Amino acid sequence: MGVEQQRAEAVQRYAAMQPELRVAADQFVALVTALLDDAGINYVSVTGRAKSVASFAGKAERVVDGEPVYSDPLTQITDQLGVRVVTYLQEDVTAVAGLLAEQFSVLDDRDMGQETAREGRFGYASRHLLVAVDPVKGVPAAYETLRGRSASVQVRTILQHAWAEFEHDVRYKGTIPEEHVPDLDRRFTLAAGLLELADREFSAIRDRLQATMGHQRLVAHADDPRISASDLATFLAGQFQDSGWSRTDHYEWISGLLLELGITSLEELGGLLSSIDTPGINARMAYRYPAGAVRRLDDALLAVFGSRYLALHGNAHREAALRARLEKLRGTPSG
Repeated sequence: MGVEQQRAEAVQRYAAMQPELRVAADQFVALVTALLDDAGINYVSVTGRAKSVASFAGKAERVVDGEPVYSDPLTQITDQLGVRVVTYLQEDVTAVAGLLAEQFSVLDDRDMGQETAREGRFGYASRHLLVAVDPVKGVPAAYETLRGRSASVQVRTILQHAWAEFEHDVRYKGTIPEEHVPDLDRRFTLAAGLLELADREFSAIRDRLQATMGHQRLVAHADDPRISASDLATFLAGQFQDSGWSRTDHYEWISGLLLELGITSLEELGGLLSSIDTPGINARMAYRYPAGAVRRLDDALLAVFGSRYLALHGNAHREAALRARLEKLRGTPSG
């Protein structure tokens, strides 16, 4: 069978696989989202897709020096399933990558921003990981069909995402006149440098706020028994200064759990947290990624209330996961 015919058959087989690949892509998105939510890591969005047939065919037909790049496209083209995680800050990119490394087998990990920087340039910046279900750790039963599949995961800040999307969109529109290429490249480079500076400033702003927020005096709202999400975010920033921010809706969600426990003021919550062994909890949980503030509070409440926390109405959807974490909290600290 000739090379051209092999490629054509690979494309035909890939086209036939599209329905199951789309389902698998949606499952990977759901799984990554669930992992991020469980870890309390702040993110903007999680999206995914199955590589289109046209894109697969174009990649399968690539030739270098007269030789095909892929002798077995169905096996060698590894980005058939793609997931993209967009965060606010660079530190969150690192946290997401650490979480993925803990939960999956990482087959490849490239920091494109660092690679560009090592060349003394500004440009495309994104963390690219190729992940697969770990054969030992496994996945929740709902995602068992993902065993044997891999997914390419891009993790980038919202500014890096804006640059990459705009650059791709401009270059996709058509051939750029030769006389305009140098100026266009220069402008894209300038924009990439400015956005890297902005990313650093956003991180500095977060660090400054986190260092001071815990010292603010907060006023209770008499018309609502819950601790407000904004007050809780401020309080936890001071309580867990080594943790990143969590999503706004996560602060609102755990405020509801606090209300179920009868905790309606930051004074009560502060007194409770001052009585627990935070270093002991950290040792038992052995976080390999910077767990978000809400996750840190979640584990603290689980350690204090145990089975009562498991039984809360707001935890009904994750009782099994919490039970596994409770067993870990009651075990021997990692050495």
